[in-house]
Amino acid sequence: MANLKEIQRQIKSVSNTQKTTRAMKLVSTAKLRRAEELAKRSRLFAQKTNQVIAEIASRIHCNKVGGIESRCFIQNDAPKTIDIIFVTADKGLCGGFNMQTIKAVRRLIAEYKNKNVSIRIRGIGKKGIEYFNFNQVELLDAVKNLSSAPDMQRSSEFMTRSIKDFNDGIVDAVYLVYNGYKNMITQELHVKRLLPVMIEDFDCEKANNNVLEFEAFDEEKMLDSLMIKYAEYNMYYALIDSVAAEHSARMQAMDAATTNAKQMVKSLNVKFNKARQEAITTELIEIISGVESMK
Repeated sequence: MANLKEIQRQIKSVSNTQKTTRAMKLVSTAKLRRAEELAKRSRLFAQKTNQVIAEIASRIHCNKVGGIESRCFIQNDAPKTIDIIFVTADKGLCGGFNMQTIKAVRRLIAEYKNKNVSIRIRGIGKKGIEYFNFNQVELLDAVKNLSSAPDMQRSSEFMTRSIKDFNDGIVDAVYLVYNGYKNMITQELHVKRLLPVMIEDFDCEKANNNVLEFEAFDEEKMLDSLMIKYAEYNMYYALIDSVAAEHSARMQAMDAATTNAKQMVKSLNVKFNKARQEAITTELIEIISGVESMK
């Protein structure tokens, strides 16, 4: 009977886990809908901002002798120091969501270490920060409770420090690594170089026939100002995109956990019924044997 009680205890424990994972799946589904809508609106704004920057940068690059002088567009084929910014979740229970980002950061670190490039790491998200701290990897900047609740002001303050170091020549490039939202069942890993920007990505023909008309202004000065906004907003958009992907990953993980728990309960019920039948059979044999011995 002790075996039966143990199986019953396991069934109860797994059933409670199943209820918890089902509830977490429903919560993540509700949060995902809101995050998905915010991500769509933010993506549109980011695209428009990038379009304006592309128009101005292309006009300067194609029409000005010597091209763009802004450090944000000057390519450095032999960087000495780079910043790597990563975004992970503050919570777990979302499958391999966080580890995909962490592995991408490790690959980037290994790639530049082989080139004898000095690497500085800035992190957002408790899970990633804890991982690198545990592995004794120094983090220049670490911020928690931002990836789970993206805030434009905190995001800009975080990004401003990296932009300042880039403009001051302390670092030669800034990379952003995060896991973004693609659809309800898919997350997309992004390894993006924020600074310097590739001028080759801009189309000179479009710049010559652009739809933007400006009065006389200092294009270089405006471009520098826009580049700060570009980097800050791309950081903020990465947080929004990441939190949507996190809810998507957690929804899938909890759905898989609920299915596994359901199958385990079913398996334990079969095991319990077999054990109960064996116990009943054993008791009957003992009774029959006792009766036979009394004859």
